[in-house]
Amino acid sequence: MKKRIFIAIHYLEIGGAEISLIGLLNSMDYSRYEVDLFVYSHQGELMKLIPPEVNLLPEISKYAQMERPMISVLKGGHVDVVLARLCAKLQFALYARRVKPKDGSAVFQYVANTVTPCLPSLHKLGLYDLAISFLTPHNIVLEKVQSRTKIAWIHTDYSKIDVNASLELPVWNGYDYIASISPDVSRTFLSVFPSLKGKIVEIANILSSAFVRNRASEKTDLSVFKKENINLLSVGRFCYPKNFDNVPDILCRIRKQGVNAYWYLIGYGGDEALIRQRIQEAGMEKYVVILGKKENPYPYIKSCDFYIQPSRYEGNSVTVREAQMLCKPVVVANYPTAASQIQNGKDGIIVPLENAACAEGIVQLIRNPELQNRLIQFLNEHDYGNEREIEKIYRFL
Repeated sequence: MKKRIFIAIHYLEIGGAEISLIGLLNSMDYSRYEVDLFVYSHQGELMKLIPPEVNLLPEISKYAQMERPMISVLKGGHVDVVLARLCAKLQFALYARRVKPKDGSAVFQYVANTVTPCLPSLHKLGLYDLAISFLTPHNIVLEKVQSRTKIAWIHTDYSKIDVNASLELPVWNGYDYIASISPDVSRTFLSVFPSLKGKIVEIANILSSAFVRNRASEKTDLSVFKKENINLLSVGRFCYPKNFDNVPDILCRIRKQGVNAYWYLIGYGGDEALIRQRIQEAGMEKYVVILGKKENPYPYIKSCDFYIQPSRYEGNSVTVREAQMLCKPVVVANYPTAASQIQNGKDGIIVPLENAACAEGIVQLIRNPELQNRLIQFLNEHDYGNEREIEKIYRFL
């Protein structure tokens, strides 16, 4: 009899965690395991990449309201969810007034704590052998699903966000295991929650080289890239951690050194207006090109000259690993977890985060064909796929 696995995630928009979930689902042995996937809101380009062997559970209206605009939630008749979210905002405002956090990360736990009691139980689905909460909020799988074993995932660098640890701790503590995507992510998480050390297991983002290369070979109009230019590319959400707002200034410094570089950005998000403002301020309207959201970014990664990850912080960058699979010279900023993913000078380059030094590091690589060739040769000789990580999940069964 097949073991039953339940996996939950909020939606399947293009993003690192979402792509790693697709990698996990593609690596699963469906002759041994029956997988139910619960996507709270059935939206996102990655929905079509769910393997056919997966049982996609129907969307439940109330679960889809966690992140939608409150006017839309109210029009849908979910008054209790609106009131719960308003209550969460008030609680967070009182917390922020007292603590003065550096960002708003803590608000998500307040929302989870107030909204989850409004959501219908999932006990009718029966008892699972393993339940996985792949992204926060983790209250839902903890409180609404019946399972012999439960795992919650960490995808972020906890040294870079502010959370209400006393509010989150009971949720994390309710899980049997906590899956961390890298040693650095484990370290920063445990600096906030040291009592949870015994629950940590490290499971890297599961990615398939064959999947990435097959997608990269799909026909795509790549005329935006010109052979006479140096084509730099970054892929990610337009948000503070990705640091795309500093790209125009970095590129301006690169071009002032006589390098004919263009920098292309694939993604979407709330910081797009800020990025466009910074492009204008730097006079880079012609040279920083926002390509927007792309359902399949892999042909662009395959065709660029250099893949750049200028992030302020990352958990473990999926797009960096994908660029390595496609044998691209990769440059990453020296965010706290960079060294856990890049062997500096072997399979990529780590440059300072500060704009001037970042620009200088990129220019040095562009002007060093010998180093570029060494990086490409190393990447060609190594397989960056890690489908065998799935075995770590099987052990819980």
